Amino acid sequence: MELIIRNTSGQPIYDQISSQLKAQIIAGTLQPGEALPSIRALAKDLKISVITTKRAYDELEAEGFVTTVAGKGCFVAEKNLDLIREQQLKTLEDHLSAAVELSKSCGVGPEELQDMLRILLEEES
Repeated sequence: MELIIRNTSGQPIYDQISSQLKAQIIAGTLQPGEALPSIRALAKDLKISVITTKRAYDELEAEGFVTTVAGKGCFVAEKNLDLIREQQLKTLEDHLSAAVELSKSCGVGPEELQDMLRILLEEES
């Protein structure tokens, strides 16, 4: 399991952790029933606070991505991944709609908007 924490990002560290773990669960990299690193071990590996790691795991549990078993640790939850993917696609569609509206108000045409998206996608690769 690989997690990348960016201190320059405006996104809180706990949110970076939970977002990346969600993405790995949805992609199937982390399988249902698979154990996650302990809160302390993950905090030590990432050189962050245990409180931050706990908050990330708590967020994941609240959203149904992981389950915690007392004395055993956190595990990837059995979940309907199609439903999760559908929810994320809806969120993506909402963000793209907002981007289209903003581009209209800025006078950015479809081709320029596509170029911007293409550049952003290449930067992430």
